[in-house]
Amino acid sequence: MQNLLEDLKQLLATDQRMVADGKLLKNKVIELGLLLDVPLIELLLTHAAIRAHFFQEAGGVLIFDKIKFQRFVSNKLFLADNYTAFANKIGLADGNTFIDEGREVVLSWPYRDCVLEGGQTKEDAGREEIFWNETIAPDDIDRLFAPKVLTNFKRYSNGGSETVTTIQPTDNLLIKGNNLLVLHSLKKRFTGRVKLIYLDPPYNTESDGFRYNDNFSQSTWLTFIKNRIEVAKELLSSDGFLFVHISFHQYAYLKVLLDEIFHSNDICTFNLLVRHPNRILKADKDFHDVMEYLLVYTKNKVTNKIAKRKETNDIDDYIYQVEELEAGETITINGSSVVCFKPGTFKIVKGEAAANKLQKISIRGSLKEGNSSGRFYEKYLAPIKDQYAPFTIFRVGGMGKDMFDYRYFYTPESGKSNGGYFQGVPVDSKEFKEKPYPNFLDFVKEFNNVGYEGDVEFRNGKKPEALLKQVFELGNVKPGDIVLDFFAGSGTTCAVAHKMGFQYIGVEQMDYGDNDSVKRLNAVIAGEDNGISKEVNWKGGGSFIYAELAKANMKFIEQIHQISEESEFNALWEAIQKDGFLSYKVDPKEINRNHAELAQLSLEDKKRFLIEVLDKNQLYINYSEIADQSFKVPTQEKKLNQLFYQSAHV
Repeated sequence: MQNLLEDLKQLLATDQRMVADGKLLKNKVIELGLLLDVPLIELLLTHAAIRAHFFQEAGGVLIFDKIKFQRFVSNKLFLADNYTAFANKIGLADGNTFIDEGREVVLSWPYRDCVLEGGQTKEDAGREEIFWNETIAPDDIDRLFAPKVLTNFKRYSNGGSETVTTIQPTDNLLIKGNNLLVLHSLKKRFTGRVKLIYLDPPYNTESDGFRYNDNFSQSTWLTFIKNRIEVAKELLSSDGFLFVHISFHQYAYLKVLLDEIFHSNDICTFNLLVRHPNRILKADKDFHDVMEYLLVYTKNKVTNKIAKRKETNDIDDYIYQVEELEAGETITINGSSVVCFKPGTFKIVKGEAAANKLQKISIRGSLKEGNSSGRFYEKYLAPIKDQYAPFTIFRVGGMGKDMFDYRYFYTPESGKSNGGYFQGVPVDSKEFKEKPYPNFLDFVKEFNNVGYEGDVEFRNGKKPEALLKQVFELGNVKPGDIVLDFFAGSGTTCAVAHKMGFQYIGVEQMDYGDNDSVKRLNAVIAGEDNGISKEVNWKGGGSFIYAELAKANMKFIEQIHQISEESEFNALWEAIQKDGFLSYKVDPKEINRNHAELAQLSLEDKKRFLIEVLDKNQLYINYSEIADQSFKVPTQEKKLNQLFYQSAHV
């Protein structure tokens, strides 16, 4: 073995790609081996013993065992700088190989490469979803993602709802419909333009509104989120941020998923306290769940930084004056003259704060090396402090960046170990000083009062306006920037953006009746005074445009789910044959000739039959087919869609 080790080292050293400063580069050797690098394999084949050890013959062909080669090169005997075969690392391993070094390790779930349309529109209506890649070809996926026709345009302002005649680039938008399809429809107009995306997706707690395919809930949820985040990333600007609000139920999987999509450009995870730890409402739970999480991502975490909190600079600590009672003794320190004042030759006066007074600062801990004053004291005064009485003062000229051209240092007071100095108000002092936010944010009070916000009731998951205001501040959103929320719910994100002067796009596919975001935003326009209204001095005004995805077969699917009687089935089957788009695989005449067999099916099977015969590529109207007379799109809506997509062709 020893000869083989040495022979391999000498052989590999002849390839300059694997050598630096006269030493073999272990990682490079492993990389080339795993890549089946042709020059490396040819080199290994030139040595009989090495060829016999790392190659096997099969059918007259030599096969390179790259895994055996990797483990051999990773061994401590091969490169002396490794204490163990694990290269001084601690982590999850499969045998002698670390999992994070294996190319086979991926986040995997059954429907990873599938598309989940997620068309549920009511919280209490569970829905069996289609994983599209299983049932249709890739070109049909492109069709599914093609921009869709928008319909039922309305503009809401102080005057109520009015007909939309034009669409401006700065208009606020609220779009009703399947959020995956809306996101793809937004790409033509908004790719790379959205400054901040806030998402409050279904938590998948088994008790929330996410009720797709309960038998594989986690796989479904991950697929549902992945499909949407991938296109949302395209909409995000180069300096933009994604904030995703989630509970503990799927936090870990969501974190791994977002790391993959954003290539680990995670800024941080904020821990949100949303319930009082000691006020337990349901004692039958295994534990009291009081925390939620806010994951923050960007496209480049090196250049993109979230905001820091601003604290007002004040002079409250500047309360001291040093009165020199005698001339003092001049000594030399570091080649410069320093005036020394022994106890009794000076007086410290403490009074009201003022800009021409001093702050007393003790030199301890990191401050000893943290600034020039700390370093000066430690280098020149600390070594001689025992030669002077406690609390002796030294006036050192040319130090500090304040209104004085000197700085007073003092030796430790009697019974204390730390010296210090007196500092004036910095001459370059700003109105604010910036400090990083902690990754723990307390929003218990705001969550307790959230039910009173927005003039709408919302059964599950309503977020306080103060939280969204904080998110916008963290994301450095400025007036004129665009924010997006495609799980709009009751419209908190849009309401806060409206009050703060940000352009917004809200997307919601669920039907919340009188508690939807349209009602809430109309209240905002009217000047409602709850939430952050008082804080930002909100008085009302502004407008937004409402629109919906134009349905084709989707309207029939919604009607199918509502069927409760046989007569309704027969009437709907007739309507589908007349106005619906049937799958090319279906011959309605043949089905009608076998009507007796169809009649024997249960009502649930008949509903499944109706869904199966519909062409799933025609759930919504594609913009490219807006001129097709069979879709009956009104002329004015054609013009508005042309404006929305900024296209010269209808």
